[in-house]
Amino acid sequence: MNADTLKKDLSVLDIPKNHVTLGLTNLVHQSKVLASLIKHRKLPDAPLSDLQINSILLTLSTLDTNREFTLNNQYSSTPGGAERWVGVGEREGRIYSSLVSSRNFGLGHGMGRSGDIMEPQPKAVGSSILVQLTKYLVIDAMKRGSGLNSNPNGPVKHGMVLPLCTGMSMALVLSSLRENQSDPTANQRNIVLWSRIDQKSCFKAVLSAGFQCIVVPTTMDGDEVITDLMAMNEMMEQYRGQVLAVISTTSSFAPRVPDQIDEIGKLCASATDDDGSGGVAHVINNAYGLQCSTTVKLLNRACVVGRVDAIICSTDKNFLVPVGGAIITSPKKDVIQKVSKVYAGRASSAPILDLFITLLSMGLDGYKRLLDDRRLLMVDFKSRFEEMALKYSERALVCPNNTISYGITLDTLSQPLEGGSAESINKAEMTSMFGSMLFTRCISGTRVVSRAQSKIIAGQTFNGFGSSTEGFPHSYLTAACAIGLTRAEMDQFFCRLDKCFKDFWKKRSKKKASDAKKSRG
Repeated sequence: MNADTLKKDLSVLDIPKNHVTLGLTNLVHQSKVLASLIKHRKLPDAPLSDLQINSILLTLSTLDTNREFTLNNQYSSTPGGAERWVGVGEREGRIYSSLVSSRNFGLGHGMGRSGDIMEPQPKAVGSSILVQLTKYLVIDAMKRGSGLNSNPNGPVKHGMVLPLCTGMSMALVLSSLRENQSDPTANQRNIVLWSRIDQKSCFKAVLSAGFQCIVVPTTMDGDEVITDLMAMNEMMEQYRGQVLAVISTTSSFAPRVPDQIDEIGKLCASATDDDGSGGVAHVINNAYGLQCSTTVKLLNRACVVGRVDAIICSTDKNFLVPVGGAIITSPKKDVIQKVSKVYAGRASSAPILDLFITLLSMGLDGYKRLLDDRRLLMVDFKSRFEEMALKYSERALVCPNNTISYGITLDTLSQPLEGGSAESINKAEMTSMFGSMLFTRCISGTRVVSRAQSKIIAGQTFNGFGSSTEGFPHSYLTAACAIGLTRAEMDQFFCRLDKCFKDFWKKRSKKKASDAKKSRG
């Protein structure tokens, strides 16, 4: 829309020229906001208003061919009106419900094409712009907000945003690494080494991609559950020539701490077959590590001193959007290209749309403020958790290398009351009861782990499940000081946790008195 032409056309409406000029400055400014995003491909420092974001999205949706018969809702309007585009394909982005159409701003074509999830669609120029812009904006937030490097070997040199959860994105990355094997007729590398962390999704991702998952045990350093580099090296030697990749993890529940990804990267870089060829890829599960400056520094170092092929981050855990998206970054352009091409079919752009809106609503300043707020809150969270533990004869787990998840022991919950017998107490039952009491008091996100519990996942037995190692000596409770947590929420959590401890011991005392009465009767 040309402002000078519009100004001339508006003169026939008898609106004073100076009024028209003033009004058109708003229109020109709005068009410049979108033009600036496209030109600079950086997240604005200041957040945009809802009106500005809405205008940008409606402008982008206008560029898609389905715009007319989507937002006009042809199924409920009077037939016979001529449309500029006539769609006669089997999928033309038609949306029956006007409510669904409004929810998606008329963007009905999704993202990608059948051969490449990041390839622009000729019928969906607006949708394609949205996908590419979101990629650049989130990578900029990861660089200027979180602090990841974008130099030639940096962790965010290249990237993409997928409408998949972290686990399925991991499976996609592994599948792309299979495609990357130079000689398809040679003995296929079908083993993935996984430094144990007791979260089901990553283990299932390896199996879903069609690989054999070898669980590398962890070891302990004080309370911390850490990478067992010796075991990792031994398994690389044991399965030499068969290992496709190693999966390490940087964000986890206490007492597990981030893997030593710099040292693992060195092992992967030096791994070769007997003839000196080959190599082992290194994939990092960085689900919610962007909010932790220590983890970010570790990622930057790992990409410099060793091998890193891909880093996978969750959109919901890092940027406060609904579940359903992931960011994959890499120092290597070809890694991102191969992941993009291995995706089957088109995909929904809804998670990308959510991320785009949220990033513009935050602005870089808003994102940095969230990170700073978490860092400030972290100090009080840790000290108050420690105080709560001491109040009830427990202690805090000492895990200085995990600054998101914190834990306290729950050993006294299963101790006998005065005059009671230890043999009559089911320790796992006591710990589980405490966990259920937390949930019924509207506390979500905590994890209560009993000693020596086991779980079987896809035929694999995990002894000591929950603590990411065998033989962890305590039952414990964890809670996270994660991005988005407010001081008011933290205060409520500790208030309810205190009450839960009190109520737990009251129930134990009542049960003891009731059991004693029954034995006398």
